Formats: sequence, C-alpha cells, structure tokens
Amino acid sequence: MMMKKLGFKVVAGLSASAILLAACSDPEAQNDASNVEDAVSSVSADSNQEKEPIIIEPHKDLNQEPVPLKVERVGENEVNVEMTAQITDIEIDKGLIYKAWTFNGEAPGPVVVVEEGDVINFTLKNMDPAIPHSMDFHAVHTAPSKGFANVDPDETGTFTYPANNPGVFMYHCGTGPTLSHIANGMHGTIIVKPKDGYPTDDQIDREFVMIQNEWYDYNDLDDFTNGEPNQVVFSTKALKEGDRNTNGDTFTLKDEPLLAKVGDRVRIYVNNVGPNEVSSFHVVGTVFDNVYVDGNPYNHMQGLQTVMLPASGGAVVEFTVTDVGSYPIVTHQFEHAQKGATAILKVTEDGEDDGKATMSH
Repeated sequence: MMMKKLGFKVVAGLSASAILLAACSDPEAQNDASNVEDAVSSVSADSNQEKEPIIIEPHKDLNQEPVPLKVERVGENEVNVEMTAQITDIEIDKGLIYKAWTFNGEAPGPVVVVEEGDVINFTLKNMDPAIPHSMDFHAVHTAPSKGFANVDPDETGTFTYPANNPGVFMYHCGTGPTLSHIANGMHGTIIVKPKDGYPTDDQIDREFVMIQNEWYDYNDLDDFTNGEPNQVVFSTKALKEGDRNTNGDTFTLKDEPLLAKVGDRVRIYVNNVGPNEVSSFHVVGTVFDNVYVDGNPYNHMQGLQTVMLPASGGAVVEFTVTDVGSYPIVTHQFEHAQKGATAILKVTEDGEDDGKATMSH
C-alpha cells in the first residue's frame, strides 16, 4: 500500500511542478498554479493517511472465544462433525491483530480427520451475528446448492454427505463473495484417511499437519482481488490430543519449532488454502522420499525436491532427517517466504528441544 501511495504522490507532484514552472513565465497562470498546488497538497495529505479497516459494525467489539471441534464416530462408517462460524481476534504478525472470520476461533480452522467411505453428518453453528456462512468440503460429493447452503446468523444447519476419496483436502466458507470469506480466515484442512492406509505407514515416526495461507488488508475485497498478500504464513494443526496447534502467523513456528529425532522418518500432511497464491513446498536439507499428490495413495511420486501446490492443493510428503540441526520448511517462492512462510523443524538426538538457537532461511 505504501508503494501505491508513494507512486500517486510522485505523479501528482510532477504535475504541480510543471504548472508552477509555467506560471513563472505567465503571470496569468499564477492563480491557477496556486490552486493546483493547494489541491496537490491536500491529495498528498490524504494519501499519507492509513486506510481505515472495513469492519462490519456488529463485529467491531466482538472477539468470540475459540470453541473446540467436535468429532464423534457414531457407526463403523459414520461420523458426526460439529463446527462453529465465529469472529475471533488472531495475531498474524507480532503485535498485529486481525479480526478474523473463522471456523471455531482458529485461522486456519481445526483439522478434520475422517476415513475413506465415511458418511459425514456435519453441523455448522453460525455464531456470527451479522452475516451468513457455510461450509464447502472439497472432500465430499454433494450438490452445493443443498450441501453447502448458507446458515444464517445465530442459526444452525446440518448436512450429510459421503467422503469416498482419500486425501488431503481444503475446506472453506462458500458464501458469496467467497473470496472475502476465505481471505478473512474461513479455511482449513480435512484429511480423509485411505481405508488401506499408505504403503509407508509402518515406517513413519512423526506426523505433522502444515497449512499455508495468506493475509491481506482487512476485509478489503479490492485488495483480495487485485493486491499482493501482506503476509504468507504457515500453521500446524493437532492430529491428536497433545499435538501442537497454531494459527497462521509469521512467527510461531520459527520461535517454537517442530521437533524430531535424528533418523526419524517424518510425514507432513500439507495443504495450501490460499486463497490466491501457489505454494512451492520445500524442506531444506532433505529430499522427499515419497509424495502422495492430493494425499491419495494412488498418486505416488518419489525423490522430489519441491512439491507444487495450487490454491486448495494438498499432499502427503515423507522424508528422513539424518543430522542434528535446524531444517527450515519454506515455500520456495521466496517472496512469500520473506513475508512469513517459513517454519523450523528442529532435529535433536532425543527428539526433545535442547534449547539451542535455530537457523532460519
């Protein structure tokens, strides 16, 4: 935004200078030049003002406490999932709070894990007092006009659909304009575990979920559409009780690294929830032994250095850590790594944090 303002000021300043030079040789132009100079000064002052965030009135003083995800298996192939749509303050950069539109008070939302062949009974409680929300699971088959229908403020909706394809999928609010709902924080990951597992299941020592997302000017559809992200960030989500669970920010996974032990075979379920940018997912200091594109075991590749993830794209990546030290996890589109999309996997002899400083990238 500063570059846009600076560019406008320079152009306006040049226009005024040209008129003022003309006025020096033409006394009749002096009054016009004076008026233009005043106008340019006024525009420049306006350009220096920070853009006011576009906060919906009922959201202004709202900061709803996070609500735990509810997942209950009610049959061999049937699971109940309950989530909330709510407004919660998220620290996306140190000292920078974003009044996020969220699922369950997290951005990205909590990871949902089901099994291939499950029927999902999904309930969305809309705690947002101002606008409708919905859920679009990329992992299911349904008519969006029915299965992804809006839930009005302070209402609850329940929907049922099958999850017949294994993989790592995005979910997001599908209420229009969809871009606004996703960019404001309503996105996350659903993992559908393959019924026969992955061929390498018995070789895996540690598993993590990592999600990449972007942050823009607050609730600014024009910036979401035409601008560049201010922050591109990683988060990790808890697969089971006791696992790390973070929001998408620029600092947590650098200040508090993920941990592994020398010799561990590591699996990461990775998802790029966008909404706009591509991720070139890369772990510095290793090569991916196995990659399952979109998390489907049939989409098996080996020996990759980087995995390309389009917006919404997912993968399962596996690799071995062979030495003690810091392994930066980045998007290899380094303009985005510079904006925050960097995490650290810290490897020690025993898999515990040894307190030593880590490197970034």
